[in-house]
Amino acid sequence: MEPTAEQRAALELICDTFLPGDGLALPPASDLGAVDTIFRILGRNPREAERKQLATLLGLWDSRLFGLLTGRGPRHFSSLSQQQREDALIRLGDSRLAPVRAVFQALKGAALLAYNVTPGPTGVNPLWKEIGYPAPAGPLAQAPEPALKPLRYTESTTLTCDVVIVGSGAGGGTAAAVLAEAGLDVIVLERGNYYDDRDFGTGELEGLLNLYAPGPAASAEGQITLVSGTCLGGGTVVNWSTSLPTPDGVRQEWAELGAPQFATDEFGDALQVVLKRLNVNDRHSPLSKRDDVLDRAARSLGWDVDALPRNVTDACDAGIDCGRCGYGCRLGAKQSVAKTWLADAAAHGARLVVDADVRRVEISGGRAESVIARTSDGVEITVYARAVVVAAGAIQTPALLKRSGLRNKNIGRHLRLHPAAAVFGVFDEEIRPWEGAMQARISRHHADLDGKGYGVIYETGPTHPGLGTGFMGWRGADAHRAAMRDFAHSNAIGIITRDRDSGTVTVDKTGEPIVKYRLSDYDAAHLHTGIVGAAELLEAAGARRITSGHQAGVSYEPGTRGSLTEFATAAQRAGYGPGQCAMGALHIMGSARMGGSPALSATNPDGATWDVPNIVVADGSSFPTAPGVNPMVSIEAIAYMNANRLAAQLK
Repeated sequence: MEPTAEQRAALELICDTFLPGDGLALPPASDLGAVDTIFRILGRNPREAERKQLATLLGLWDSRLFGLLTGRGPRHFSSLSQQQREDALIRLGDSRLAPVRAVFQALKGAALLAYNVTPGPTGVNPLWKEIGYPAPAGPLAQAPEPALKPLRYTESTTLTCDVVIVGSGAGGGTAAAVLAEAGLDVIVLERGNYYDDRDFGTGELEGLLNLYAPGPAASAEGQITLVSGTCLGGGTVVNWSTSLPTPDGVRQEWAELGAPQFATDEFGDALQVVLKRLNVNDRHSPLSKRDDVLDRAARSLGWDVDALPRNVTDACDAGIDCGRCGYGCRLGAKQSVAKTWLADAAAHGARLVVDADVRRVEISGGRAESVIARTSDGVEITVYARAVVVAAGAIQTPALLKRSGLRNKNIGRHLRLHPAAAVFGVFDEEIRPWEGAMQARISRHHADLDGKGYGVIYETGPTHPGLGTGFMGWRGADAHRAAMRDFAHSNAIGIITRDRDSGTVTVDKTGEPIVKYRLSDYDAAHLHTGIVGAAELLEAAGARRITSGHQAGVSYEPGTRGSLTEFATAAQRAGYGPGQCAMGALHIMGSARMGGSPALSATNPDGATWDVPNIVVADGSSFPTAPGVNPMVSIEAIAYMNANRLAAQLK
C-alpha cells in the first residue's frame, strides 16, 4: 500500500496518540518508524477492499465532518491536545456500536504491534532496552544448510503428477509423505516460501512478515484476531510445539456426526504414528518462571495441572531460544512438518513448490483435472493430476473450494476458532515471559463446564512485546507505557475456549476469504469463567496487579484495591462482544468438515468433497467440531488417515 501524504500524516498522528513516547528514552511512534512498519505489513494484505477501506478512513480522519461523526465535535484531530486525542480514541473503543469499536481495535492493534516490533533507526528499539527484552540474536553461525530443495518457477509452467497437494502445513505435509511413500507421484504447492534454521533468529518483525499469513487479520466484525502460518511447513514451523492427541470424548462426538472411524483403531493408530514421527515427549517441558506461575497456582488451589508433551528433540534448550520458537526454531529442535513429513515426502520423490498460490481447481465432468496457481510475480503454474488434496488451512481451503465452483452448503460453515484471551499479572519477581519452553503446563480444571466437554483450558505461552499487546486493552498512553515497563515482571495466563458455536468463511468478489465470527452467549459464558479462573490463578501465585484484556480496563490489586469478585463483575459488565475483549484465534478449524451426509458436512468419511470425489480435504478444516486442545496432532492424524484412504483408491 502506497499512502498519500495526507494518509501518512493521519496515521502518524494516530500512532503518536497511542504511543507518544516519554520525552526521554522512548521516542514517539513516528520517529521510531512504526508507521512505515504498518504500511509494510498492510502491503501484504491480499484483500483490495480492506486496503481501500483503510485509505478512505485515513483520508477522512482529520476532517471536521469525521470529528462530528466520532463525537469530538467539528474539530480537526490534529488541532486537539494529546489528552484530547487520547480521549477521542478511547470514546471509539468504548462505543456502543460494534463497527466503531472494530475500527478502534484495528488501529490500536496496528499501532502497538508496529511500535513494539520496529527495530528503529539504531536497530535496537529503545523499548526493548527499557524492559530488558533482548535484540534479535540472529541466525546461528553453525546452522546447517537447508535440508529441502523446493522448486520456484519464474516462467509459466505446466506439470503433471498423480496427486497435487495444496498447502504444506500439518495436513498437506503429512498427506504428501503418505502418498509419496505409497509410490504415487506427488507435487506440493505452497504459497509461502521456505525458511530453515539459518533463516531464524531475526526477531518479531521479520518473523511476522516471513512466516505468518498476510490476511485476513481479523474476523469481519472485529471479534477476533486471526493468526496462522504461511511458509513451507505451515503453522508447524511457528506453533508452540504442544502435541496433544484428540480427546476420546471428542473422537466419539466426531464419530457420531457420521465419520465412524474416529472412534476406531484406524484413527487411534494414526494418532500413534503421528506422535512417534514427531518425537512427541514430555522430557523437554521443564518449568520456566512463566509456567511455574501456572503450576504453583493450580496446585495451591487444588486444580489439576499436567506437563505438556512437545514435538522436540534433545537439541531444544527449553529456555531462551525456545521462547523465540514462535518465529522459527533456529536450533532445529522443533519437529515441524518441514523436518519430518515433508522430508519423508521429498526422499520418496515428491516435488515441493514454493511461492505458488493456488487460485482454483479446474473441474470437468464432475472430476478435478488440474489446479491453477500463480506466483507473487504473476507467473501461472498449472498442475494436472488424478486427485487433488486441499490442505490450505481452514480459511483458505473453503475459499479455494468456493472459487472452484463447489456448491455444498457446508463449505465455509462450522468454523471453529478456539477463542483465546489472556489475563495478565504483574509480580515482584522478574518473569521474563518471552523465555522458557514454549508451553510446558496445562490445567483442564474448567475443561468441562456443561457436562458435554465444552469449557476452557489454561496454558501459558511465550509473550513477546509485539504479539503480546494483541491481548491487551488500551486506556491511554501513560497507562500503556506503565504496563510495558512492567512487562518483564508480567505473566499472562491464556484461556482457550472450546467453542460449541461457529462462524463462517465466505469469499469476496475477487475470491479472497472473509471470516465472520461472533462469540455466542453460550461460549462467552465459558470464556468469562476462564477469565475469572485465570485471575484466580494469578492471585494464588502472588500477582500484585491483575488485568484482563477488556478494553474497558478491568483490573484489581489483591489485598490493596478491589477483589476477585469485583473483577468478575466488572469483566461481565465490560462484555465479550466485538471489540470489548481482546481475543485471538490461534487454532482455526472446521470449515470443510467431515461427516456422514452432504446435508451436515462438506466432505464424506474419506475426506472427499461431496461435489467432486477426487478432491480430498486433509487439514484442520476437516474437524467436525472443535477438539478443545491444540490441534496439530489431530490434523496430522486426519491427514494420515485420509491420505491412506486416497492412496488405496488410486492404487
